[in-house]
Amino acid sequence: MMRWWWGCVCLMGVAASCVPSSDLPQDLPDGPYLGQDPPGSIPKVFGPDFVSTGMYTRDLAMTPDGREIYFTVMVGGFSVIMGTRLGADGWTEPEAVPFSGDPRFLDAEPAVSPDGRRLLFLSTRLPEGRAPTGGEIRAWTNEDIWAVDRQGDGWGRPYNLGPPVNTSASEFFPSMTRDGTLYFTRGQEGESYIYRSRLVDGRYAEPQRLGPEVNSTSSQYNAFVHPDERYLILSTGDRDDTVGGSDYYVVFRYEDDTWSEPVNLGEPVNTTGSGEISPYVSPDGAYFFFMSSRRRPEESHPERLTRDHLWAVFTSPGSGAADVYWVDAGFIEELRPAGRARTERDPAVGNPPRGPHSRGRGFRSASHGNRHADQDGHEGRLGAFDARVHGSTFDPAGHAAQGDPVPGTGTVAEPG
Repeated sequence: MMRWWWGCVCLMGVAASCVPSSDLPQDLPDGPYLGQDPPGSIPKVFGPDFVSTGMYTRDLAMTPDGREIYFTVMVGGFSVIMGTRLGADGWTEPEAVPFSGDPRFLDAEPAVSPDGRRLLFLSTRLPEGRAPTGGEIRAWTNEDIWAVDRQGDGWGRPYNLGPPVNTSASEFFPSMTRDGTLYFTRGQEGESYIYRSRLVDGRYAEPQRLGPEVNSTSSQYNAFVHPDERYLILSTGDRDDTVGGSDYYVVFRYEDDTWSEPVNLGEPVNTTGSGEISPYVSPDGAYFFFMSSRRRPEESHPERLTRDHLWAVFTSPGSGAADVYWVDAGFIEELRPAGRARTERDPAVGNPPRGPHSRGRGFRSASHGNRHADQDGHEGRLGAFDARVHGSTFDPAGHAAQGDPVPGTGTVAEPG
């Protein structure tokens, strides 16, 4: 089987150029979480000028040991999964990962399994052997969930998960639990809902659309699931208590597999005048990472704009495109409704360590989301249930294709 090693992969318009490691900047970040000071209850830009650069950036994911970070960059009609890893000399310069970067197709939404052995992602690529038509090149069509499996310190070749997960509708934003259960969004005809597929004897069971507590509108999407299914964090913009164009909500799961009503994460995570559509919690449970298209504060601008200032805004976080932010995650469980027991974790697993600066205070829950946003700084997702990735408005689109399943696995045969 062909093996994909972490190497230097360039995409014109996304990565500038590939250079020998000896020529890379000597001030690369080092240490956990890119060496940044941990945030408190006020969100901070994550990886300024390294992950969050002014390009449209979203979809953070990490390996369980925190030594590999993946994220999506969208620019110039392209959408590519980028990666960096912590080595002896610090974090490597971010680059397109080996299984992404074909300029004909769009990749996004990486998700690493809790055991680190599999990475799922959204792709518009086609089954091997079929060339794209003009309308399928760099278009949010054929949206399916694809996978790569861990091989050594790299990843194997990508393969389509196939049915029953992938259908002629659009499937996207995968998230996995510790027991292999898959949560994802399925969109069709302008609506999108959260689905769940249990892993039974190594095969994904028929996905079930979750109930009205999780799917409380005709358009919710991009759900991150806690590894032990304690809660889901999802995006929607169609509720009366929505603060911005789309907001993050948490829905708590109980021992009897029922769910709470959605709780708005409130300010300062959700903000007016911006969109929030890509949630993630770090493997240690300490930090909540999220995409936001918020702009830098007004007081950061001069009385009269200059070309140099406009260029600085365009090429740095806070431009109004999309950046990745992080904040202490302690506030999430504080939003759990009183009087109901949470889902207990498997006692064999134990509790993951929390970060040293977890506080979880200072959040105002709003009691009062479209899904992808666009590579040029607009909000929308991959298509009308597509407020996640395109367009300055939230519009839907996309259909998917799948390959032939491998008997007994719920996946498709890997090419080659």
